[in-house]
Amino acid sequence: MTTQPDTNETNSPPDSPNGTGANHSALAQAVSNQPQVYRYSSTKMAGGNNYAYPQPPNSAFWITLSAIALMVLALAINNGWIGIPATIIALVFSLRILSPSFQALLDQLIFKEQRSQLFAIITATLAIASLLKFIGFYERLGIWSQQIHWDAVGSLAEWTGAVGQIFIAILAVYIAWQQYVISRDLTIEQNRLTNQQNVLTQQQTIDTYFQGISDLALDDQGFLEDWPQEQAFAEGRTAALLSSVDAGGKAKVLRFLSQSKLLTPLKRDRRLGRPILNGDGGYAEDRVYGVRVIDLGVMLAGADLANTDLRWTDLSEANLVNANLSGCDLVKANLSRTILYEAKLVGADFQRVRLFYGSVETASPRSRTEPPNYKTGEFTGAVVENADFTGVEGMSEEHRRYCCAWGGEKTRATIPGGCEGITNQLTMTNDR
Repeated sequence: MTTQPDTNETNSPPDSPNGTGANHSALAQAVSNQPQVYRYSSTKMAGGNNYAYPQPPNSAFWITLSAIALMVLALAINNGWIGIPATIIALVFSLRILSPSFQALLDQLIFKEQRSQLFAIITATLAIASLLKFIGFYERLGIWSQQIHWDAVGSLAEWTGAVGQIFIAILAVYIAWQQYVISRDLTIEQNRLTNQQNVLTQQQTIDTYFQGISDLALDDQGFLEDWPQEQAFAEGRTAALLSSVDAGGKAKVLRFLSQSKLLTPLKRDRRLGRPILNGDGGYAEDRVYGVRVIDLGVMLAGADLANTDLRWTDLSEANLVNANLSGCDLVKANLSRTILYEAKLVGADFQRVRLFYGSVETASPRSRTEPPNYKTGEFTGAVVENADFTGVEGMSEEHRRYCCAWGGEKTRATIPGGCEGITNQLTMTNDR
């Protein structure tokens, strides 16, 4: 019958009365024969766990430190037999310590795939250099260099330098030209943006003017009720605006005022001064005694209105001395009693323009002293003396005859179709 050992006796400590001393000795001998293994041990403390990591001794560090000490000693006593070996040992072990860092740096700079290519390039270069040495290339190169006329080479170098300077000068000119082109393009773009901004600002100013004139001329019910002071304010604002806008802006203002009947002489109530309706949904005109809401007067004297749209505008009795109307669209514009003295109308569209009332046989230019006769046409015509009608389009036969008769020699020379057979009736008087 087999007897099982007592568990309490087997697990008891060796020094206990029930333990076995022989088993403990055998276990200690087995542990002592195993190779030493470094591992951490933990010790519980009040504040938590404290871990200790024992490290194996660094022999390379101590050897390097010893080599440094020997180098210092050798330098102190000026002994090369000690200094050279110590220096070599220190260098070898230092490189050994630094080799992992160098390896990491090399991995960052050059990929492993590229190292073989770099090594192959270096090897190929050395091989070619060695091959040239073995076949005597360097010796032949030296003999050839001794046969060269270095004076000619120096002259050639001077010529090369001169050509290089010329090339540099050409390059400098090219760079300067490119800078000029870029600067010019930037200036053009800046001017375009500035003009665009000016157009927007001008349009806003014109819109404000339209609203202001409407508020001045109309009452709360929308009827035209212009008193003398309101008319003066309206004319002042118009004169200020026309002097500050370009040709296109002037044309917009004139079309607005004309279509709004603010430039047309309106029939008035003799007592109240209010305009009278014509029974057709508009205001009645009165060319003889009518009053304009805005009288242009000399606002357009010398004005530049070239290439603008002035269709259906009422410019009657306006002073357009020296004005530039070249290329204007003047279809059905009213120019009766308008002063066009020395005005430029080159290439203007004159279709159905009114230059006078009545017939061409009895019509005559305006007069300072004589009232106009709108039935016969006397003193209702425009002053066209010294005006330039070169290339005017749509000039009717009546227009041609009137301008030839009352334009003077300078005007007659510019009339399309000529003035042959038409008598020059212009006489210089002091009342014009």
